[in-house]
Amino acid sequence: MITLSNINKTFRVARRQAGFGRAVKALFSREYELIHALNDVSFTIKDGEMVGYIGPNGAGKSTTIKIMCGILTPDSGMCKINGRVPWRDRIAHVREIGVVFGQRSQLWWDVPIIDSFELLRDIYKIDRKIYKNNLDELTVLLDLSELLKTPARSLSLGQRMRCEIAASLLHSPKILFLDEPTIGLDAVSKMTVRQFIKRINAERGTTVILTTHDMQDIEALTERILLIGKGRILLDGSLTELKKRSSRRKTLVVEYNGSAPEITDDMTLIEKKNGRLVISLDPEIFPVSDAIAYLAARTELTDVSVSGITAEEMVAELYREYHI
Repeated sequence: MITLSNINKTFRVARRQAGFGRAVKALFSREYELIHALNDVSFTIKDGEMVGYIGPNGAGKSTTIKIMCGILTPDSGMCKINGRVPWRDRIAHVREIGVVFGQRSQLWWDVPIIDSFELLRDIYKIDRKIYKNNLDELTVLLDLSELLKTPARSLSLGQRMRCEIAASLLHSPKILFLDEPTIGLDAVSKMTVRQFIKRINAERGTTVILTTHDMQDIEALTERILLIGKGRILLDGSLTELKKRSSRRKTLVVEYNGSAPEITDDMTLIEKKNGRLVISLDPEIFPVSDAIAYLAARTELTDVSVSGITAEEMVAELYREYHI
């Protein structure tokens, strides 16, 4: 169980104008600005949940993750994870969490991956039998057999990220924090990582907190999302409910032979090309079935697809709504 109550965090950041004269002046007199990274952040995550923690750059996502990992201490408020305060009992806490930062590595750059894994085994004091079982399982699930003898510096980004995820799970953590785990990955690597995360959640009951700007990760992995902006939790709900709340409009992509059909006032034309129309409508006003029948009566339809709001569109709409 993860519980955050009224967490606040402020950073004191030095600022100066460009130029040599300003740089010399800053040696003797610095100007500082207070950045309020988190303001009364509160939420609860149950065991076994997979939660998407989203927001624009600078919203406070990574700061929250670092507090939950015990790396940072908040100015005020309380965080309890499995009955512990992360920054007060870090050694016991880190034994039960795994962390993957997409832009930072826990692997040693110049040594083979298996050497990094062996060192992590000693750091976490993992029982040798448990370590071997976990290593064998992760090697198969993430297809690491050809990578274990290779130095991290020689791996592609996708290969390295698979190794990073394996490294974070060698000690069987109860909670997995993923901060931009698929950043820069190709489509195949992303699918592999997503399938693996789903599997460990289903089979081990691992709690997963995912921060990402890739809304396909959110749609593929999580049902509940937390939206943070300007250091405040703005929204907490299921992805399905938020899609319904954000927009009920449907998009029809129609391909046809012959002349283009005329559309009604209840339809909004988004795009028109030779043999193809993209139309938006509100099914409460003009049902999709009626719209398709209307178009079919006026031209020869060869293909029709219907879609609702995408996760990217939903999040963009939420950002506009909350002015973030």
